[in-house]
Amino acid sequence: MNKLYLILWPSFLVAGIAEIVFFTVVDPKDLYLFGKPVHYPPLATYSIGFFAFWLVCAASSWATRFLQRSGTNINQENARNTGTRNPPASQ
Repeated sequence: MNKLYLILWPSFLVAGIAEIVFFTVVDPKDLYLFGKPVHYPPLATYSIGFFAFWLVCAASSWATRFLQRSGTNINQENARNTGTRNPPASQ
């Protein structure tokens, strides 16, 4: 949580680009949700679309950041959370 901006800022930028590209191709009046046409005003559709893209992009950024952690960082975080010391590394 201490580096949340490393997840939210890039995902915000990519979500903006994704929304521009998506709504350049798709008209909000032509959208269907569960087989029924969407009857929201265009501004509401753009807003919902942006937040949906932002959520997906934030999840992707979080997964990337999570998977980039090294084994040392994971062990240090585990020791900090459990209150135990790390065992010495075997060579």
